[in-house]
Amino acid sequence: MRNRNGTFGVAVKLSENSGLALWHGVLVAGLRGDLPDLTTRQQALLLHVYLSPPPHTVRGLAATLNMSKPAVTRALDRLGRLDFVRRKRDEADKRNILVQRTVKGAVFLREFAELVARTAADIPTDTAAG
Repeated sequence: MRNRNGTFGVAVKLSENSGLALWHGVLVAGLRGDLPDLTTRQQALLLHVYLSPPPHTVRGLAATLNMSKPAVTRALDRLGRLDFVRRKRDEADKRNILVQRTVKGAVFLREFAELVARTAADIPTDTAAG
């Protein structure tokens, strides 16, 4: 089943408490696993870059995620220091900065997805849909 963001997955309906328990479990597992401490904005931006088709520009990310361009730039600074994304000037339009995926970012998100899946397996669901 194709989700709204164009990726494939299974829709699972969680109660509010189960959703919070999943989020809490993922956060705690991330702390125990020594994952980088990303803000919600940084995580949302990283996921958007990897889950939606390129190209991605600072201007486009700001508009899509309803963030200011300076906030996108600060998030990209942090993600760039971690080597999760790379910025490159658009050769076709020098005014644009393209945001590109990296191998290290893809590995991080694959491991993060596995952590979410393991945590979700321990959370009781109300009903599965899909």
